[in-house]
Amino acid sequence: MKVKSAPFKFSALSEKQVIVLSWWMPDARERHFDGIIADGAIRSGKTVSMSFSFVLWAMLNFSGQNFIMAGKTVGSFRRNVLPTLKAILSGRGGFSFEDRRSDNLLLVSYRGHVNSFYIFGGKDERSQDLVQGITAAGAFFDEVALMPESFVNQATGRCSVDGSKLWFNCNPEGPMHWFKREWIDKRDEKNLLFLHFTMDDNLSLSDAIKARYKSMYSGVFYSRYIKGLWAVAEGLIYPMFGESNMYDDASRPIALDATAVRYIAVDYGTTNPCVFLDIRDDGQDIWVDGEWRWDSKSEQAQRLPVPNKTDSEYADAMREFMTEDPQKQCMIVVDPSAKSFITELRNRGFYVKEGDNDVLDGIRLVASLFTRHRLHVHRRCEGLIKELHSYVWDEKAGERGEEKPVKMLDHGPDGLRYGIFTTLPDWRKSL
Repeated sequence: MKVKSAPFKFSALSEKQVIVLSWWMPDARERHFDGIIADGAIRSGKTVSMSFSFVLWAMLNFSGQNFIMAGKTVGSFRRNVLPTLKAILSGRGGFSFEDRRSDNLLLVSYRGHVNSFYIFGGKDERSQDLVQGITAAGAFFDEVALMPESFVNQATGRCSVDGSKLWFNCNPEGPMHWFKREWIDKRDEKNLLFLHFTMDDNLSLSDAIKARYKSMYSGVFYSRYIKGLWAVAEGLIYPMFGESNMYDDASRPIALDATAVRYIAVDYGTTNPCVFLDIRDDGQDIWVDGEWRWDSKSEQAQRLPVPNKTDSEYADAMREFMTEDPQKQCMIVVDPSAKSFITELRNRGFYVKEGDNDVLDGIRLVASLFTRHRLHVHRRCEGLIKELHSYVWDEKAGERGEEKPVKMLDHGPDGLRYGIFTTLPDWRKSL
């Protein structure tokens, strides 16, 4: 089935966008490069120019060939890249395309040339298996820094057609990230063109919109997403969390119980603490209204040895915790590794959803909400508040090129991350 999209027209183009759109052309001084890397700030105009230039280059130079287009997941690529790309193709004469969703294939025709663009997701190490067997004339990686090295190596290794080229774009991560070390830092030996983008390179953004995005981030996330730097994650993960993010009964919205959607987030533990967080979402702000926790080690330190609680006992505690609300029932978002507890809750008739355990994206979202004062924590959540003030990056992991929190005093923050990242819709994550 042929697809029509509303046409897209470029506004004024920045100098770097012009280079992206033309570097591969026969008369361009950059034509000798084997690929291009565009990194830098969010909303800087990288993706829209890169994706269209990739397809235009492919259609003018090849016919009957396969091409790779990859995002962190197929869904994220379809959401973040494909709609605008389709609109651009629709707005230019001569292009036609067919989106075969069941095959994750975009079949594009232009000037008598027909090529196949296969969409892949590079979410984890297993993703490399997806691209084995394909022979490609080029590959485009959107948000390549979010993909595992094995997937990128496998996909680039499939580009064996004469004249093939590689296209990468991303927002920065840590300075020891594999893509920076193996591709950006080695761009000369790999013969790659490198362009660094800022929001000023997107001429369609107003000053007001730039200011709004700048207000969304602080700390390491500001350095990466606004300044476009490969900045190290060190120290406190949520340094922006403070008094202004807390509330008490006097400042609690009067109509919160009536207007907000309630859910409970769970970080499960047996030998480690188990935490339930009572969360309310009024469609604009998120309110962490209460907590329940059990730490057998802490209990043992205060009196005689206490056995770890069973799943059944935790489910009893959940029933008691939940009945404080007039609705009696709501969704429970649980640590996805807690399979036995999830089963226990479901067997009792609870509505349970496994949490999305995307650690870095979840932390980024929670940090953004704290920065924008859209996430509030009741002062009675003493355990969560204490942990938020001591939730830090693992420096030793950073030296290995990994980014993750120290696995101590992380139970409340982990539960908060599961709950918010799993339940918040995509359109609100970008506000």
